[in-house]
Amino acid sequence: MDLLNALVALTNFVIVPGLAYGSQLALGALGVTLIYGILRFSNFAHGDTMAFGAMVTILITWLFQSMGIGAGPMPTALLALPFGILGTIGLALLTDKTVYRFYRQQKAKPVIFVMVSLGVMFMMNGIVRFIIGPGDQRFSDGERFIIKARTFKQMTGLDEGLAIKTTQGITVITAIIVVAVLFWFLNKTRTGKSMRAYSDNEDLALLSGINPERVVMYTWMIVAALATIAGVLYGLDKSFKPFTYFQLLLPIFASAIVGGLGNPIGAIAGGFIIAFSEVTITYAWKKVLTYGLPDSLAPDGLVQLLSTDYKFAVSFAILIVVLLFKPTGLFKGKAV
Repeated sequence: MDLLNALVALTNFVIVPGLAYGSQLALGALGVTLIYGILRFSNFAHGDTMAFGAMVTILITWLFQSMGIGAGPMPTALLALPFGILGTIGLALLTDKTVYRFYRQQKAKPVIFVMVSLGVMFMMNGIVRFIIGPGDQRFSDGERFIIKARTFKQMTGLDEGLAIKTTQGITVITAIIVVAVLFWFLNKTRTGKSMRAYSDNEDLALLSGINPERVVMYTWMIVAALATIAGVLYGLDKSFKPFTYFQLLLPIFASAIVGGLGNPIGAIAGGFIIAFSEVTITYAWKKVLTYGLPDSLAPDGLVQLLSTDYKFAVSFAILIVVLLFKPTGLFKGKAV
């Protein structure tokens, strides 16, 4: 029974949160890797794009809630998500038309685009804070748990209860669906094949008659949708705070680089590697070890390698190691 309790505790505090957080990072890293692979620059405004998409979704969610529109046991934000995606697509296309297109026409170097994206990042951050404020915003409603700890204890007779939040289940299921649709689009549709061809060899793609502006437009649309979905799922699972999305830029970029920047499969793998690394290193293992070890060996302290306040330091350390020893990432993306 003690081993089962240890397994339940591990699932409750490490596996389930790691899967949810990994799904959110994977969706965010997919957007970063698409921009790098197709438009050939690192978009530092991606975190604030997520924040903008989540903000629009929150505002529409509040509107629906005030009108009495809901999704039953599911969060109302799921009904508002398409509006958030449309709003973010509009912002992304407007930003490209007014900012990035000029530098593309000038054939500016990637480092120039990076600097420009920093400026866009600060602008987006200011817009989001001005509209919705800098504080925490909670917008989740509906049923809070799929499985409650007390119900699980009654069903199994174990001392440890397993609690799975509705938002965690939605996050994992949504991520699977979105990734499947994205890979189908890139591999089976004519537009997706054009995007891949443009990414592999821009000059050859242009000679083949591929319209580069059309590729750029679809890239921004897909990235905006991914950013909004990732931002909303993160906000539902935790809470919405604009500055948090700026901080998420580090683990998102770490996920993309660890997997292989420019490689979509690597972005997904990197997201889960970073997520589980952060969760396992900052988790206090006392409870699990107390169940799994004899009483004489049971730990007295928390057995926590790092405080949760330093979880982003884990992403940074992994990022540095990968850049030093394998800059192309685990799945051999483009060299960083």
